[in-house]
Amino acid sequence: MESLNLPAILTPDFGLFFWMLIAFLVVFVLLAKFGFPVITGMVEERKNYIDESLRKAHEAQERLANIEKEGESILQEAREKQAQILKEAAETRDAIVEKAQEKARAEGARLLDDAKTAIEQEKKAAIADIRAQVATLSVEIAEKVLRQNLKDEKSQMDLIDRMLDDVSAGN
Repeated sequence: MESLNLPAILTPDFGLFFWMLIAFLVVFVLLAKFGFPVITGMVEERKNYIDESLRKAHEAQERLANIEKEGESILQEAREKQAQILKEAAETRDAIVEKAQEKARAEGARLLDDAKTAIEQEKKAAIADIRAQVATLSVEIAEKVLRQNLKDEKSQMDLIDRMLDDVSAGN
């Protein structure tokens, strides 16, 4: 084979190759003994840190989901309590309105009874007053009629006879 004339950097001598191999092995042994454990330890530590962060993030996500569920539960409970309070308030309002209406009805009935009683008393008083006036007028009229009819003794005797006849006939 024909050798190509390549520069020396591309075609190293056997001696240079040997020393380069020795240097590589020394550096490799030193790195394997001191460098790789530190590097793998750091990689392992970083992996553990990432795993721990993922685990904590997962736990935080679970806690957040639990808090959201709990918050929704609290909101639902608050809504139910609000509905219950509104229902009780409506019932109380209705009861108060019903009591007020009943009281108004009772007061109206009492006022109506009082008015009827007052009207009845005034009616009785008016009737009594009218009777008294009628009696007074009747007595006055009877007195005038009797005076006129009983002017003389003969008319008085006729009246007495008639009355006695009426009393006798009634028995």
